[in-house]
Amino acid sequence: MTDYELRKAAKNNKLPPLICLYGEEAFLLEECLTCLLDETLDKSSRDFNLLVINGRDVDPASLMDTAKTFPVFVQKRMIIVKQAQDLLAHQLDNLISYISDPVPECCMIFCANKVDKRKKFYQQFKKNGVLVEFKSLYANKIPPFVCERARSANKQFSEDGLALFCRRVGNTLGEIVTELNKLFNYCGDNHFIDVPDVAAVVSDTRIDSVFDLTDAIGAKDLSRALILLERLQDDGEAPLKILAMITRHYRQLWKTSALLEQNVGKQQIASTVKINPYFLTEIIRQTKKISKLSYPQSFELFIKLDLALKSTGAQPRALLQKLAQDLICLN
Repeated sequence: MTDYELRKAAKNNKLPPLICLYGEEAFLLEECLTCLLDETLDKSSRDFNLLVINGRDVDPASLMDTAKTFPVFVQKRMIIVKQAQDLLAHQLDNLISYISDPVPECCMIFCANKVDKRKKFYQQFKKNGVLVEFKSLYANKIPPFVCERARSANKQFSEDGLALFCRRVGNTLGEIVTELNKLFNYCGDNHFIDVPDVAAVVSDTRIDSVFDLTDAIGAKDLSRALILLERLQDDGEAPLKILAMITRHYRQLWKTSALLEQNVGKQQIASTVKINPYFLTEIIRQTKKISKLSYPQSFELFIKLDLALKSTGAQPRALLQKLAQDLICLN
């Protein structure tokens, strides 16, 4: 059963008695759990019909007794076991008798970041319940996710607006939804979202500055590069973190450059390099400014700077300025 099918079952009051929600994408999992709870129990009935407990605190006998208690003035009781991956082997074994013959008047939901389907507990679970996995979205799935959320709010992004939004928000769905809600509120009755709207609401000066820094290095504009380095440090970024961002960006550039030489398609490049497809156009543009022969030497500079920054008496600003100078000399 999929997330969509499970939500539909909840709306039709046909939830199975056993549900396991698991996976790395905690935001989507929690969103689904909230939907199931809201569709099953209104807030006024939760005091008598809802139990939320962490896996490590589960007493199997007590949990089963609660599950078998008839619901009060509602059709179903709900039990939510969070952090179910923390359930110990003996706890799982003691619950097998219940999951082999669950009570239809109770919906018991287990939430976990991972499950071992080889265990007897989950083998039996699948016979009378459903397991729904929430996988982390790949970077190339973020734009469709954003567009779908926008459509749900009766909004539409321009191509450039979507590219800028995806570039700035990263891949954390919770943060993406938070920024989307801010953007929707800012736009009000305006259904079309363009670059100025995104720029006014969603900001990530760190990513923009690293992009601009790489542009400045490719253009051999040392003055601009130094200003951007100063800005990053003035914004409170630690020197080692600045180096990590630059190193990560150069790694993406190097991988993209190599794949372009092999005539690999853009979709595959985005998947291989693990970057947002809307981010790729800028990456490709920057690869044309940097000599492919300079990448190995650039990474030697990164390693040396990493060691220097970690040594006693290091002067971070001076070392980062020297890095910018050396990178420009390589190109």
